[in-house]
Amino acid sequence: MGFRKDFLWGGATAANQYEGGWNADGKGVSSSDCCTRGSRTEPRKVTYRMPDGTVHADLMFGLDAPEGAQFGCFKGYDYPSHQASDFYHHYEEDIALMGEMGFKTYRMSINWTRIFPLGYEEEANEEGLAFYDRVFDACHKAGIEPLVTLSHYETPVGLTNKWGAWVDARTIDCFVRYVKAVGERYKGKVTYWLTFNEINCLSFGGWMAAGVPSKDPQKIADAAKHQLIASAKAVQLLHEIDPENKVGNMIGYGVLYPHTCNPADVLKCWSEMNDCYFFCDVQARGYYPAYKLKEYEKNGICFELSEEEAETLKNGTVDFISFSYYMTNCASADPKVLADQGGNMLFGVSNPYLKASDWGWQIDPTGLRIALNYMYDRYQKPLMVVENGLGAQDVVEADGSIHDTYRIDYLRDHIKAMKEAIDEDGVELWGYTPWGCIDLVSASTGEMHKRYGFVYVDYQDDGTGEGARSRKDSFYWYKKVIETNGEDLF
Repeated sequence: MGFRKDFLWGGATAANQYEGGWNADGKGVSSSDCCTRGSRTEPRKVTYRMPDGTVHADLMFGLDAPEGAQFGCFKGYDYPSHQASDFYHHYEEDIALMGEMGFKTYRMSINWTRIFPLGYEEEANEEGLAFYDRVFDACHKAGIEPLVTLSHYETPVGLTNKWGAWVDARTIDCFVRYVKAVGERYKGKVTYWLTFNEINCLSFGGWMAAGVPSKDPQKIADAAKHQLIASAKAVQLLHEIDPENKVGNMIGYGVLYPHTCNPADVLKCWSEMNDCYFFCDVQARGYYPAYKLKEYEKNGICFELSEEEAETLKNGTVDFISFSYYMTNCASADPKVLADQGGNMLFGVSNPYLKASDWGWQIDPTGLRIALNYMYDRYQKPLMVVENGLGAQDVVEADGSIHDTYRIDYLRDHIKAMKEAIDEDGVELWGYTPWGCIDLVSASTGEMHKRYGFVYVDYQDDGTGEGARSRKDSFYWYKKVIETNGEDLF
């Protein structure tokens, strides 16, 4: 009973929020590099230049840029990914800290533009490849198994400016070329792979998930199809390169509850949950579900799948399923309820039975047990929880200590929920990698102020700080959790 002996305890980061070195050693500009810093009250924006030379910044969420926009980074804007936590120059120190905590795995991402700066080159950038060689070597030296996301909210802007990125099927070939380069280079160094991070977030906006500067439903559907085909091809290619490779998908998973037992709320909840499941259904089952094809038909979206494309999806299903879990939400069919209440991330309806974080994300450990059961029952594939955590304002005391008991409480309750899903419900769970194990930039707001880590990074949103690393109380607590394989949570 309890967590399996080879359970993969660890932590997670993403290159665009953590790595820094945004233009070092031949790296190109990614979609994340063009996103400005925001806050709880100020939204992030994306910058671009129009043919007349004027520079504009439009909202990142729901971006719908005009024709002719050329995306890039411009003077006078604050881009948090450019420095982030500067893992690029601190990787040895940071991996040593992970090793000190006893990590069995480290979920990280490769920055596509560090390997192919524009995205469409024929030859990979050797300096970028060499950097990740050093990172993986440091991981193995510390006894840590890398878990690598191939595309984590980073699309080469070169592809966006050239043909609209994932709206165009040619991006599939560019991605496959990238996967081949890293798959062959890191054979034996990396055996756990994820294709696209939170691929289902493409449904909420094209920019962050796919470098698509549009919210047009047809373009989003085209981009989704191309990413799903690319994911299936990546699975097949990585299996060909090394039969030992295990390739998973990754979705952002927030369980929805009906706001009431009104059948209209239940039906609304079911419909919105399908929006979450769609990408995972294709990646795990190998075909487009009937409900999505009917939705396209009703909304006038043109969708075609050739026999070759259908065969690719069928033969490229994932070995395991991973997901992020932070919160749950409620669904309501009542327009008045939707107008009167705000849920998490500005959609849905708040749950009156739950408390919320400072950023309005409702805290629901039982929801994680429910999520694990839903996912395992639906797909019958091994699971990994690859993001989970509490974004909070940490205070550095006069003596340098950081007493983040709120983070320990949050993680303890969620680990308990995972153990219950294993012991009581029979879920097969391979690993757990809490988000932002070392402080990084928030994807939604672009802040350093919203911290998740076991390790504090001394960079502030106003540009101050030297990047020094400090252990929080949660660092020592999580070390004990790993040492006891989840048995000692106090």
